[in-house]
Amino acid sequence: MTLLSTRGLSRQFAGLHAVQDVDFDLPAGQIRALIGPNGAGKTTFVSMLCGRIAPSAGEVIFDGQNVTGLPAHKRISLGMAYTFQVTSIFANLDVAENVALAARRHLRGAARVRGAVDRALEQVGLADRRDQPAGDLAYGHQRLLEIAMGLVQAPRLLILDEPTQGLSEGEIEDFVDLIKGLSGETTILLIEHNMRVVMASADHVSVLNFGEILAEGTPDEIRANPQVQAAYLGSPDA
Repeated sequence: MTLLSTRGLSRQFAGLHAVQDVDFDLPAGQIRALIGPNGAGKTTFVSMLCGRIAPSAGEVIFDGQNVTGLPAHKRISLGMAYTFQVTSIFANLDVAENVALAARRHLRGAARVRGAVDRALEQVGLADRRDQPAGDLAYGHQRLLEIAMGLVQAPRLLILDEPTQGLSEGEIEDFVDLIKGLSGETTILLIEHNMRVVMASADHVSVLNFGEILAEGTPDEIRANPQVQAAYLGSPDA
């Protein structure tokens, strides 16, 4: 079953085609990576999926419903959750309360919220920091907190934009394990520059270049694709 799709999705900025005529299909339960060079249009594309910016043309369809005109908060209520490159946390609240605020969007009752918060913090490795002010966390841990805020909403689709930015090598390994462990719980769209993370975690990869889909396939197929090597990856032995 296709959970998310776009048809002819495009966005122009002052005549520049940031995203151009993209047809995209994401099956339910898949871990999909979206990669491409800087300026390829990845964040613009994801922002249109989430409702943060409107497309110039085309449609976004989520679970069979045309959501192109829906604002971001309506898409969240339908089961989309996302984190972006710029962290969005409440710095003056502690870690647990940040996650609890997200949990209360769909859960009622203090015990249910607390249980969901505990599980999400355990999943991302922040259980021992639950009482720490979020603003005091290292940047990488703030990224993990955002992921916990997404997970606690039990989303049908979790969109992660550059989630490993700022993480240590050990934290990146834990993140890959986390993503693999979520494969049975939710559909994931991962926008990521770290190719080791992409190759280790994704079921399928889409490559965006100059605002258009250049190639799609398994990680091995993408790594061996001459067009992708020329545009983004370089030599397959690099």
